[in-house]
Amino acid sequence: MTTLSLSLSLSLTHLFSVSLSFINLFTHLLSQEAFQKAAEEVKQLKAKPTDAEMLEIYSLYKQATVGDVNTARPGMLDFTGKAKWDAWDAKKGMSKEDAVKAYISKVEELKGKYGI
Repeated sequence: MTTLSLSLSLSLTHLFSVSLSFINLFTHLLSQEAFQKAAEEVKQLKAKPTDAEMLEIYSLYKQATVGDVNTARPGMLDFTGKAKWDAWDAKKGMSKEDAVKAYISKVEELKGKYGI
């Protein structure tokens, strides 16, 4: 392989790498924008979702914004706090990116079910 073809090959490899980085960044920004929009829209549903649906939305939001649960489980008399903590803890190990996608999908489902 000549010096010119090696140099060209390395330049193309670098260009491809930079292009992929840009595409990943652009995709991430679009995802975050859609996530923020979904977070606003879920507050505008015409009817209140079921408790199970609310826990799903809560747990996905926390996993998307914080990651794995990072607090102690609430005490035995805090029934709501325990339910929320347990729902969030059930998402342990889910990536923030996957939680964002699941959250957006769930909000879209609820918009279809309850209207906005």
